[in-house]
Amino acid sequence: MASKLLRAVVLGPPGSGKGTVCERIARSFGLQHLSSGQFLRESLRGDGGECPRGRPSITAAFPPPMTAPFCRGACTGFPRTLGQAQALDRICELDLVISLNIPFETLKDRLSARWVHPASGRVYNMDFNPPHVQGVDDLTGEPLVQREDDKPEAVAARLRKYKDAAKPVIELYKSRGILHSFSGTETNKIWPYVYTLLSSRIPPLLSDEEN
Repeated sequence: MASKLLRAVVLGPPGSGKGTVCERIARSFGLQHLSSGQFLRESLRGDGGECPRGRPSITAAFPPPMTAPFCRGACTGFPRTLGQAQALDRICELDLVISLNIPFETLKDRLSARWVHPASGRVYNMDFNPPHVQGVDDLTGEPLVQREDDKPEAVAARLRKYKDAAKPVIELYKSRGILHSFSGTETNKIWPYVYTLLSSRIPPLLSDEEN
């Protein structure tokens, strides 16, 4: 099966569309989509380890039962730092790393336009995925809120922090010859290039048009 033939990571700053890209990879190539958020939720439920101060750590959130499926899938949101990349090396060897390069201003605009329904976690973007009625959740009619870290000043700080932390990670994978970078402002325009890359490694289950 294709899911046994590829181990990939999709890297990108907040708002870069890496979750969307990874979901399309999972559908098109029969891979598992594993996110750092998924592992953290497992850790919070007591299924993973905890760091000394009681906060679940990304590295600790990869307990032994999770390492086997991870080595047959595509992961987003991890690793974010060089230390996490080195921890990942102890779990399995990556076949390729996809890095999404999106202009700073595009990311800032995307994230600043994001509002959420706190109870469900549903996310809306006022530019390309707005709610049916401004300011309220489509399903419950409850008010939407903008998270503190999605406000313009906080967004700029988050993006700078990501860039500083990600630079050594990207350099590490570049030195290994497994880094593939894609630049653009729209996920739909970047995706065909990602699809072509992966199609050269494993047979797709869906055509590009079907996804």
